[in-house]
Amino acid sequence: MRRPFLLLLLVPGLVSGVALGACAGPAATPGLDRDLPSPSPTARAFGTFAAPGGENQAVTYDPAIVPVGSTAEVVRSLLGTGGETTVNVTGLVANRAYGAHLHVRPCGPTGDAAGPHYQHEQDPAASASPPSVDPSYANPLNEVWLDFTTDGTGAANVSITQTWQFPAGEGARSLVIHAQTTELAPGKAGTAGARAACLTLPA
Repeated sequence: MRRPFLLLLLVPGLVSGVALGACAGPAATPGLDRDLPSPSPTARAFGTFAAPGGENQAVTYDPAIVPVGSTAEVVRSLLGTGGETTVNVTGLVANRAYGAHLHVRPCGPTGDAAGPHYQHEQDPAASASPPSVDPSYANPLNEVWLDFTTDGTGAANVSITQTWQFPAGEGARSLVIHAQTTELAPGKAGTAGARAACLTLPA
């Protein structure tokens, strides 16, 4: 079922909140109780980026912007009836903006292996290729967007909250770091340039 048009009106404000979250802590998501207890971690992945090949959990497809030896950590937690996702990165290019999202499949030899973005409510008109670019579905309320800007050392931290939880056995399987920040416009919604790196997450 398509989301109501009101969702599109809420998206720009939320995107600003997510961007602030990279510098000022967790961003507030409409509908999520601020008085909930602290989240408890349910899944964690950490990897040091290496060239594709072998059994690497973290791979870089563009070492110029995600250098070999840089790192990423993803922590997913329950938060009331929703959840929280936190990303920490180190060793990337200093003072640079990146796009980042959770994707449906583990990393592989190319960025395409991770498949499309994880969507809480799937776009019925989309497939793995081309992916969903309808802002009724490709938006930070229905997907997990984790755009960030690194500091002077190439590090960043961002936390976002969702009003929903991943179904058992159907959660996102990778974090993909993109070369650009995430688009919002119809026909481009959710796109963020080339897939620069990928970290496989536990099932």
